[in-house]
Amino acid sequence: MAIATPLYSWVRYLHCAAKIISDEGGSITAYDGDRIMGVFIGDLKNTSAARCALKIQGAVVEVINPALKKEYPKSTHEIRQAVGVDSSSLYATRTGIRGSNDIVWVGRAANYAAKLCSLRDGVYTSWITKRVYDCLHNDAKTSNGKAMWEPRVWKAMNDLDIYRSNWRWTP
Repeated sequence: MAIATPLYSWVRYLHCAAKIISDEGGSITAYDGDRIMGVFIGDLKNTSAARCALKIQGAVVEVINPALKKEYPKSTHEIRQAVGVDSSSLYATRTGIRGSNDIVWVGRAANYAAKLCSLRDGVYTSWITKRVYDCLHNDAKTSNGKAMWEPRVWKAMNDLDIYRSNWRWTP
């Protein structure tokens, strides 16, 4: 007998997130437990990364959770997630000892993106810095004249200007 577990659900989530990151032109650089890190480069990196965050939320709400409910109708388990996006120079370095090493990504973007994920409150699942927001194309800022992102102040990070969204982009 198969039992729905959070692990099995997260495998589905990571699979969908990886496909969305790749489809948006990002490169998957790391898996860390239930987290995935993607890096975007080029002129459209900010728009692609922000759209990716909204598409991941769309996949969770419209694909993953409905599939879980259908497969396990008695379970109340559902995926809840958050995506953080920042833009900066990043450095990759291999650290560790011979036979046991890994690539570590160093820079503001990796640090802030990870910290932004901790701001999830169940309603807002996509978080970006002002640096990212200021570079977004209009189609990633508004839809049918409605703003997709809401400005906030990140008190814990010296009043940094950030944006949050509960918008979802249909995958």
